[in-house]
Amino acid sequence: MSDLAVRIQSDLVAAMKNKDELVLSVLRMLKAAMQMLQAEKGKEYSLTDDDVLTLVRRLIKQRNEAAEMYRQGGAEDRAQRELAEAEVLKAYQPAQLSDEDIMAAVAKAASEVNASGIKDMGKVMGKTMAAVKGLADGNRVKAAVKQYLEQLAQ
Repeated sequence: MSDLAVRIQSDLVAAMKNKDELVLSVLRMLKAAMQMLQAEKGKEYSLTDDDVLTLVRRLIKQRNEAAEMYRQGGAEDRAQRELAEAEVLKAYQPAQLSDEDIMAAVAKAASEVNASGIKDMGKVMGKTMAAVKGLADGNRVKAAVKQYLEQLAQ
């Protein structure tokens, strides 16, 4: 079992003892998703921290999308609940990179692929996302790549 999975399990027990309903429900949902992933991979496979982090990112994205849909439907209380659940899940992610660090990764990737303008966005995005995997949101990276390549073209 990965270190992250052990941490999630111990936090789940602590939430039960503290009767923290929000954290408890989120961690139960996360644990169920981990068990489903384990079943898909097979009993011989041991989940890694990367597997769990990928799952956490997916669940955060789902919560954010659901909150947006609830807002559009006028259910602000449900949107707030989804965002609160996303915040609980964010505690299991590594610290996110700063905008400066993302821009540095973009500059490095652009130089590696000899980018000359916006037409190279796909190449630069691919290299940058591989370099910052799990440490930066894709939308933030996309904005940084676009900004950098537009400056190159001028």
